[in-house]
Amino acid sequence: MIFFASSQLNQADLVAQEAEKAGAVEIRQTKAGVEFKGDLETGYRFCMYSRVSTRLLQAIFYDDDVRDADELYESTKEIPWEEFITPEKTLKVTKTVQACSYLNSTHFAALRVKDGIIDRIKEKFDDRRPDIDTENPDVTVHIHIHQTKAIWYLDFSGEGLHMRGYRGLQTDALLKENLASALLMRSEWSRSITDDSTGVLLDPYTGSGTIAIEAALMASDTAPGLIRKNGYAFMRLPSFDEDLWEKVKAEAEQKRRTAIDNRDISIYAWDISPLAIKISQEAAKNAGVDGLISFAVKDFSKVAKEDVPSARGYIVTDPPYGVRMKGDNLDKLYKGLGDSLSENFKGWKAVILSAESELLSNIPMKPERVNTLYNGELECQAAHYTVFTDEEKEELRQKNLRKKEERLARPLSDGATMAYNRLKKNLDEIKPKMEAEGVTSYRIYDADMKEYAAAIDFYEGRWIVLSEYAPPATIPAEDAARRLDELVLATERATGIDVENIFIKQRKEQKGKNQYTRLASSNHFNIMHENGLKILVNFQDYLDTGIFLDHRPIRKYIQENSENKRFLNLFCYTATATLNAIKGGALSTVSVDASSTYLDWAMENLKINGYPTNIMNYFYKSDVMDYLYGTYDKFDLIFCDPPTFSNSKMRAMFDVQKDHRKLIKACMMHLNPNGTLIFSNNFRRFRMSEEIMDEFFVKDITEETIGDDFSDARIHHCFIIKRKVKVNLRPKVRIRKDDSEAENGQR
Repeated sequence: MIFFASSQLNQADLVAQEAEKAGAVEIRQTKAGVEFKGDLETGYRFCMYSRVSTRLLQAIFYDDDVRDADELYESTKEIPWEEFITPEKTLKVTKTVQACSYLNSTHFAALRVKDGIIDRIKEKFDDRRPDIDTENPDVTVHIHIHQTKAIWYLDFSGEGLHMRGYRGLQTDALLKENLASALLMRSEWSRSITDDSTGVLLDPYTGSGTIAIEAALMASDTAPGLIRKNGYAFMRLPSFDEDLWEKVKAEAEQKRRTAIDNRDISIYAWDISPLAIKISQEAAKNAGVDGLISFAVKDFSKVAKEDVPSARGYIVTDPPYGVRMKGDNLDKLYKGLGDSLSENFKGWKAVILSAESELLSNIPMKPERVNTLYNGELECQAAHYTVFTDEEKEELRQKNLRKKEERLARPLSDGATMAYNRLKKNLDEIKPKMEAEGVTSYRIYDADMKEYAAAIDFYEGRWIVLSEYAPPATIPAEDAARRLDELVLATERATGIDVENIFIKQRKEQKGKNQYTRLASSNHFNIMHENGLKILVNFQDYLDTGIFLDHRPIRKYIQENSENKRFLNLFCYTATATLNAIKGGALSTVSVDASSTYLDWAMENLKINGYPTNIMNYFYKSDVMDYLYGTYDKFDLIFCDPPTFSNSKMRAMFDVQKDHRKLIKACMMHLNPNGTLIFSNNFRRFRMSEEIMDEFFVKDITEETIGDDFSDARIHHCFIIKRKVKVNLRPKVRIRKDDSEAENGQR
């Protein structure tokens, strides 16, 4: 028998482990789950023990050459459905359809499969047929179509495997059971489980108790199938072997009794809400593990050292985030969490799950690793921390100091010395100016010396982004590597920023898909400040950090000129311009970009500043030209900062020099008569179209929009564009009554 166990993204490896333990062979992971082979007992065991999978399907037929809906129907009708369903049973058909050219509707695929099944059954049972039941069918058939390949499955598990059945009344914290299990499996706590004990586990933000309950089920070897309230779909199939199922259940019961009798289990669940604790206790009772968890009403940010249940242990938790709390309260909560960890839980390990990874920057520790997990469709990051004891911290500090001392004791090469001297000179000149302006993130070096071609940006006095410009092909690779190393050493000495906080990137000509390429998947965001706003920056995952520092004066201009205006931000990126318009008093804002990633980032920027993202501030995922030609809205202030070049799949091919005339004219269609368009781009050889200058009032403000920290006068070009005021030059002529009469008489 061939099975397919579905899973959430990034959890297939855990499901593969579950399949192996169930006795599966020929296990193959896919993006959506795990395919494996096994007998009926393997399927029963998987359903009994799986904590992470969402559904188990049994493959019954395969066709790799289905080219239209009629062939899909005929292939379906060839399957001996009478072996699985009779007219007395009820039927449901589900589907997944991927990259299939002959099906415009996935619903139509399910309909043709349903027709094929019904017609086959009618032929075999004297024109009798099963009824359709979409709520509680006896048999569910799932059709999976990818291009010309089709696989027909029987639903083996039925209701989602993650639905254990212990939930009753719930809090707002709706953490799915299988995600809680995956989180625990990814944690160090799961490795602490032995035959006679488990490590101490604490969830200080227990919510509905899901993490603590799933931990208790794992620690007590309680298979999820033992507490499942509803039966499995395989129990209604003709192949159901009740004796075999009872054997699997009996073995699971014995494992549970052995674990409870022999293991020392210490699990604690805290929450500031008495209602949450009451709900959690009731759910634990339903799951049969209430005696294994110690519940208490506690505010984690205010716990004392005497509240800590053990010298060492494990915290696995899912604190509240945006959908459950608003504004600055979240920052305070996460800061309190981090402070409590650092002060009271030295020697512990912690896993913190958050759907808003920027909140993790409030925790004053660097995660050892970050896993991306999914709570349904919601992407979450699980950050793993070790909370070092004072002794461990001191040992690490001394080790790092020794490394740093050894590094700093090495004499700088002539080239590194030259770079160091230039950086110190730049800092002495730039830093006082930036401090006087209240600027905390700025450029300190911009390829000042040809031997060291890089841009160096200083963020918040804590981080450095060193962007190396790709060396010419004529420069040997070893020479380029040496120069980069020299520049990094010089930067560390000149700024005092440790090398682990210096992020190195290489800049080269970016075209097409490359300009959106993700470099890493840390999902770690930090917060910088500008113009009274908080802005999320990411130093690892993308070529750019989420903000263009050279646009700082432009953003300030927008903030100072947006009061009571309707603002449009085109190619909005992470919407830093939109933030400034809102702070400046804009009546409403619209932000447009073709990238979902950047729009999500943009909305998070608004959220951390306490601005709404669904009332008066609107976001559109669209090609900019499609948006401009497809709407009629008018705006008082428009900011348009297009890429130099793009031929990505997210938008039509665009070249700013060739296409800016068309783009600007489209923008002007949406500008109110007295409105202003701010047009910016970073093409170094850009020349404004003469046609645009003839038709509109155009003022080049490039020079005044480049800050003192940028020595490159061509870092960007910026223009103010307005409609020309029409002046009536015809003289007014007054006609006397007698002249008028005379003239009329002549006519």
